[in-house]
Amino acid sequence: MDYNVYLLATDPNNPCRDVIHSRDTHLKIRVFCLNEETFHPDSNEIQLYGYAKKKLYAFETINIVAEDALDVVGAIQWYAEYIDFPEMEILPDDPRADQHIAM
Repeated sequence: MDYNVYLLATDPNNPCRDVIHSRDTHLKIRVFCLNEETFHPDSNEIQLYGYAKKKLYAFETINIVAEDALDVVGAIQWYAEYIDFPEMEILPDDPRADQHIAM
């Protein structure tokens, strides 16, 4: 069974600006700490969300290509292990009530 290897680029000036890179594909995912910064989703990218230790994260792909889309969840699971919160539930929508638009 093949396993993807992920690498992490961190910003020394902002601990909430990690970027997950797949070593073997073109997949890149930007990490946002929604408790500490604003986030404006890009409609051309995939966004997923997760809580870890009362902190809400947004994960957004960077220039996603179709063949990498299936690896997004695996990369986020890897990141959850990295931040020592493997039980992170990955959510398809922003769970904050003010982000939902009534129709």
